[in-house]
Amino acid sequence: MAIILIGGSCNAEKNGAAEANNNSLERKLEIGRHEKLAVIKKQADSHLADFFTDGCSGGLSAGWEYLAGKVQNLQSVHGTRPPWESCCIEHDKLYHSAGTMETSAEQSFTLRQQADMGLKSCVFETGAIRVPELAAEYDLSSKEVELVYTAIAELMYRAVRLGGMPCTGFSWRWGYGWPSCE
Repeated sequence: MAIILIGGSCNAEKNGAAEANNNSLERKLEIGRHEKLAVIKKQADSHLADFFTDGCSGGLSAGWEYLAGKVQNLQSVHGTRPPWESCCIEHDKLYHSAGTMETSAEQSFTLRQQADMGLKSCVFETGAIRVPELAAEYDLSSKEVELVYTAIAELMYRAVRLGGMPCTGFSWRWGYGWPSCE
């Protein structure tokens, strides 16, 4: 659990309540979509398509590649693909199958949360590995590099929580390997 410091005092209890409320709201907003996906997965004519990935969805990998082609320093320091792209691909594998054919809606909701937290952790860990290199390259402290990667990981987490619900029709939705259920 994250601990928020406000005015020098620890506010972990308030943050924990906010996380619980957020989880409850997410469940209310999407559990019906997980139920629809569970029905689709069990239909006789339904099958899981072959796995494919676009790297980091929402245009992140494509945009990175474009910018790396235009900004030489970005390419020389970070490469032509996002440094955390392997995290996205592992995340996509989980999103593709969305559990098994027998996964209940509640299990599906939990598995999606776990996949999204895994993405967040992986992106942060990618930054942790790169701290010495990036601190030297940009004349930043280790703490500043960690803060940047914390922000990137949090933004990606929030983006997948918002845009990755099942049954949206998006190519990056939870269960995208199954027929659309919108």
